[in-house]
Amino acid sequence: MSSQLTIAQAMRYNRQILLSGFDLDKQEVLCKAKVLLIGVGGLGCAASQFLAASGIGELTLVDADVVEVTNLQRQVLHAEKNVGLFKVESAISALRNINSEVKLRSRNKRQTQQQLTQLVKQHDIVLDCTDNLESRNLINKVCYEHNVPLVSGAAIRMEGQVFVINPLKKSACYGCISRYFGEQNVSCVEAGVMSPLVGIIGSMQAMEAIKTLTSYGEPLINRLQLYDAMTGVWQDFKINKSEDCLVCSTTKIR
Repeated sequence: MSSQLTIAQAMRYNRQILLSGFDLDKQEVLCKAKVLLIGVGGLGCAASQFLAASGIGELTLVDADVVEVTNLQRQVLHAEKNVGLFKVESAISALRNINSEVKLRSRNKRQTQQQLTQLVKQHDIVLDCTDNLESRNLINKVCYEHNVPLVSGAAIRMEGQVFVINPLKKSACYGCISRYFGEQNVSCVEAGVMSPLVGIIGSMQAMEAIKTLTSYGEPLINRLQLYDAMTGVWQDFKINKSEDCLVCSTTKIR
C-alpha cells in the first residue's frame, strides 16, 4: 500500500477513520505497518482476518503445520477442501478474499532462533498465536532483545489470556509471568477448547496490535487480562516487571 491513502481506501476504512482521535493519520500508519503473526491456528485465524480487514500493510504468517479435520472446529480461515494443505497457504487464500491490497507472505517451516530473529527485525509488531510455552518464551526473548512490540495470546478449555509486551517502554515481558507456569504445558489436544473462545482472544490480539501500532487508546502493557468463558467475566491484573527476569531485567534497550 502507498504511504498516503487513496480516496477508495479512505472510503473502505471510513468506519475506523471516523473514530475520535483515529482519523486519516492513524489509518495511514496501519496501511504501512508490517505485522508478523506466528501460529495460524484458532488464535491466528481470528487475529489475521481482522488485521487484514482493518488495512494492515503487510502480514507475514508463520506455521509449519498442515490443516487437519480436527482444526475445522475453530480455525475459521481453513475450509474442508484445504485439509492437507499448509495452514499458511490455506489462510493466505482466505485472507486475499478479505483484502486483496494486503501484502501477504508466509513461512511454512518451524523457524530456528536465528531465522526468527531475522523475521522479527523486519516487522513492526509480532503476534504470538502459538500453543506451547517453549515457543512463547522464545518469541518473547527475541522480540525483547530487538525492541519489537509483542501481543501474546493463549486459549484453552474455556479460558483465555491477552498480554502486551513493549520493550521500548521497558515493560514487563512474558517471562515475568511464564516463570510461574512450571513445566506443565497442556495443549487443546489433551484439554479441549471451545470454538468461539479462540475467536474472542484472537480478536483481542488484533485490537491490541492496532492500538499499539497507532498509539491509540491504552494497550495492555503491564496488564494481563484473563477471560473466563464459563462465567463471561474478564479479570485485569497488573504485572510488575520482575527484577530477576532472565529476559527483561538483563536486556539493555538499544
